[in-house]
Amino acid sequence: MTKPPKKQNALSLLAEDPQGRALRLDLPPGMIVTGSAWRARPWSAARREPLLWVSDEPVGVGALAACRARLAAAGAGLQAVLLHERRGLEGWWTRDELSPAAMSDPDDHHVEPVLREFWAGVVPDPQEGEGPDGAGLTAPFGRDWPGLAEHRTPREDPEEVALALADELIRDGVLPGARLALVPAGRGADVPTAMGWRGAANHEDDTALLTTVVRSWEERFGARVVALGFDELHLSVAAPPPTRVAALPVAAEHFAFCPDNVWQGSGSVRAYADEAVTGVGHWGFWWD
Repeated sequence: MTKPPKKQNALSLLAEDPQGRALRLDLPPGMIVTGSAWRARPWSAARREPLLWVSDEPVGVGALAACRARLAAAGAGLQAVLLHERRGLEGWWTRDELSPAAMSDPDDHHVEPVLREFWAGVVPDPQEGEGPDGAGLTAPFGRDWPGLAEHRTPREDPEEVALALADELIRDGVLPGARLALVPAGRGADVPTAMGWRGAANHEDDTALLTTVVRSWEERFGARVVALGFDELHLSVAAPPPTRVAALPVAAEHFAFCPDNVWQGSGSVRAYADEAVTGVGHWGFWWD
């Protein structure tokens, strides 16, 4: 089946109007960021297209909520998220690291086989020795992929949960110097791929596979992309699993998706389920 032609990049509307006055977006001063052409896949057009708009200065509590409300009214085809820095990685989005042309299309992937392959790549292989963590790393699961966790219905509006988390993370200093960013994408889960984010390259360099998983979490748990760092991804979750039994298969998905959360964090899938999944409405991921 022939795919429909791509729509005009909505950021072109901001090229001559960076504060979005024509769209009544009332944006703070900001800049358009283009991507890297040299990382394009052989079949991709290697063009330095505008990838995102980013505010020049950090924003405060309420900024994401106000922007998303105005975007919804304008129907501009843009998604608003937060970008944050840390020492040594200031302005990482301007370092020629972003390259959507290096990614595949999320529509070409399905969550179950993606996570199954990730799982096979990170669990200990008995034939090569259990390693320092032994079988306890993935207990109560074994070598075989345990399958997807069950869908949960949110009791709260996922968008409201996302905006509340964004404000909390800014207030608590979890997102130092958070900038407002606009990315042309059809849904929040597509933002990392649309902007060519490569923060998980040490685990998976095709961000479209990660987007496939986040799309599924949007649908199964009311997850929303709130913020991205150089190698971090922050999601809000409107329907987190309430018990350890429900959280364990979700923790397995997280381990497959971002093994560093367990390897360099909780130490086992079971401990991670208790500490970071059961009843937790903020799923944060970090790739070393």
